[in-house]
Amino acid sequence: MKFSESWLREWVNPAVTRDELSHQITMAGLEVDGVDAVAGEFSGVVVGEVVECGQHPDADKLRVTKINVGEAELIDIVCGAPNCRQGLKVAVAMVGAKLPGDFKIKKAKLRGQPSFGMLCSYGELGIDIESDGIIELPSDAPIGTDIRQYLDLEDAVIDVDLTANRADCLGMVGLAREVGVLNRAEVTTPSWDAVTPSIDDVIAIDNQAPASCPRYLGRIVKGVNLQAPTPLWMQEKLRRSGIRSIDPIVDVTNYVLIEFGQPMHAFDLATLNGDITIRLADGKEKLTLLDGNEITVPDDTLVIADQQQALALAGVFGGEASGVTDKTQDIMLECAFFAPLAIMGKSRRLGLHTDSSHRFERGVDPELQHKVIDRATRLVLDICGGEAGPVVESKSDEHLPKPANIVLRRSKLDRVLGHHISDADVSEILTRLGFSVEVNEGSWSVTTATYRFDMAIEEDLIEEVARIYGYNNIPNIAPVASLSMPDHKESDINLRRVRSMLVARGFQEAVTYSFVDPKLQALVHPEQEAMVLPNPISVEMSAMRLSMFTGLLGAVGYNQSRQQNRVRLFETGLRFVPDETADSNVRQQAMLGAVISGTQNDEHWSMEAKTVDFFDLKGDLEAIIGLTVSEQEFTFRSATHPALHPGQCAEILRNDRVIGVIGAVHPSLEKPFGLNGKTIVFELELDALLHASLPQAQTVSKFPANRRDIAIVVDESVSAGNVVKLIRKVGENQLVGLNLFDVYQGKGVETGKKSLAIALTLQDNTRTLEEKEIAEMVDKVVSELKSEFNALLRD
Repeated sequence: MKFSESWLREWVNPAVTRDELSHQITMAGLEVDGVDAVAGEFSGVVVGEVVECGQHPDADKLRVTKINVGEAELIDIVCGAPNCRQGLKVAVAMVGAKLPGDFKIKKAKLRGQPSFGMLCSYGELGIDIESDGIIELPSDAPIGTDIRQYLDLEDAVIDVDLTANRADCLGMVGLAREVGVLNRAEVTTPSWDAVTPSIDDVIAIDNQAPASCPRYLGRIVKGVNLQAPTPLWMQEKLRRSGIRSIDPIVDVTNYVLIEFGQPMHAFDLATLNGDITIRLADGKEKLTLLDGNEITVPDDTLVIADQQQALALAGVFGGEASGVTDKTQDIMLECAFFAPLAIMGKSRRLGLHTDSSHRFERGVDPELQHKVIDRATRLVLDICGGEAGPVVESKSDEHLPKPANIVLRRSKLDRVLGHHISDADVSEILTRLGFSVEVNEGSWSVTTATYRFDMAIEEDLIEEVARIYGYNNIPNIAPVASLSMPDHKESDINLRRVRSMLVARGFQEAVTYSFVDPKLQALVHPEQEAMVLPNPISVEMSAMRLSMFTGLLGAVGYNQSRQQNRVRLFETGLRFVPDETADSNVRQQAMLGAVISGTQNDEHWSMEAKTVDFFDLKGDLEAIIGLTVSEQEFTFRSATHPALHPGQCAEILRNDRVIGVIGAVHPSLEKPFGLNGKTIVFELELDALLHASLPQAQTVSKFPANRRDIAIVVDESVSAGNVVKLIRKVGENQLVGLNLFDVYQGKGVETGKKSLAIALTLQDNTRTLEEKEIAEMVDKVVSELKSEFNALLRD
């Protein structure tokens, strides 16, 4: 927002320089983007009056004038401006004057006529106003006055970059209030004579959308003169705020927009058909805007309409048909409060970001409308004349915003700021901000102001106290922290070790979204309900994942469709399982998932190209399990899973508790996920994995170890893992090594049976085992296997 420094100082005039004022505003959180002079550097230019204006005898486009600048004699000046005429008050650059660009005015002759100065245009004085001729000053401009003084050209334009939460500073009243608070200075609000209605004309208001427009004010003003010029002081204030003068009615509405931050609109009363209606558009009606563009108004957009058609986009843009023109005699002034959510996004959708929508979508003071419409009416009557009717109001108290009630605790204030501000200073700061403050024991009960939409929680008040107190006044104290040994258990496995091992085995870490496509997830977990997001990014990302499978399989399909034939990915993250017994009715579990597809190894001349199978990924998983130094605690058990291939799926158990699943992806999922070829996947709980057994030191036996191999035949359905588990149990302390080194089915083994070749290593730490003891141990193992699994020694 741009504003004039001199205009601001009419409201509040602290004893600080321009640079100090800019620094104050910036440090208060309202960043100053620039400070620019309102005019170029020049001197020697005064107010003059054209006493005579005649045609140059030797030039059609030049005029010979005599100018009164308050001296004893009139000055002869030759001028080429088409608007030069007798009686006009002008800006005169005297001989010796210096204009922008280091241009000096000297005595001269133009086509034989002497010229002792120059009549200046705005551009020649470095003033950014478009004009076709010389400056036309008001008729009451005092002759001989320095033009810099008369037009207050020592002023500067300050450009402030406001954050979205500080809509209260989108007007001079808010900026002045802010500067007054920072400097403990009195703010002088402009005063005017309240308007007393002189006619009884009113217009009825039918508010069909009170939630979107809780307050709407309308007032008829008849007999206005649109040919009246906008006062120079108003034109200059608007120009220095970045707004060009259009006509007196529009200038007045723009003036109060900058003055109070409250948008207004003026309708040509003659174009209105019946009462004013505030409603939502029907989605089909068209509206030609003030800029001449025709739009189809979306059905969720608030419009101001009469009994026949939409007149304006509420809070955004007026319509051409009801706009004020130079023929307008009667107007209706509109001043309203539109709810931010009713305006937000509408202007951007239509490409119509305006000063009005910029303010309404951030929030304007809902208690300001009566004051502003009276101010605008008084300005219209003073400039354009006319007669004003009474103000008509439509109001919905239940939908008007209410000030927030917030408790600020002393303990929280000190903890957040790290600095103690006295109770008296805190109370004064909050009061100066316009808040109602009640001091309690160890806290303040604060009722915020209606113009501060950004005040909602305790931290907001803490920020305000620190901001006004001054961030520079809060001392820089280096934080003090004592070092302490971390509470780390040696038995805990760092997740980094798991990641590093997988990377070393050729995997790449993937990071997928926690929210997934509910349709794809339903294929993976058809019997499990997922948590659905109320406001998802898209429909395809609307459900929280129940496992790592959905994201990983999607990543495999994505890579394969881009000619990546060998894919090895892993991911760690949370899964979200609905659970009424958990906090927030959802159980969040840290999981590790991995997937492989394609060939076992990259293409190489020394290796045969083989497609991955179940045992490739199982080997990678067993390598991770090896980090726990507790391999015997982990087992695999045949299982079924809706996403995995029957007969190629196993549960992962630790101490007989299921902690995960591994298997080949079911063929029915290959097409939905875009998979090409066999894909193997596993998932397990990280908490169950990241705990290791500490190694226990043992004496190295001085006595020889003895190996005995046995080959047993068991039913095909018997798990080799169960066989190994039983042998380990029977062997007790003397069994120091156990290895399943062959599984065979074929010639010499009955159909439905399989042969398991197992190596037993026996050793004792106190003595040498005798052959008899070794044989007894082997016989005991075979006997138990026969009893448990009906196993027979293979011939």
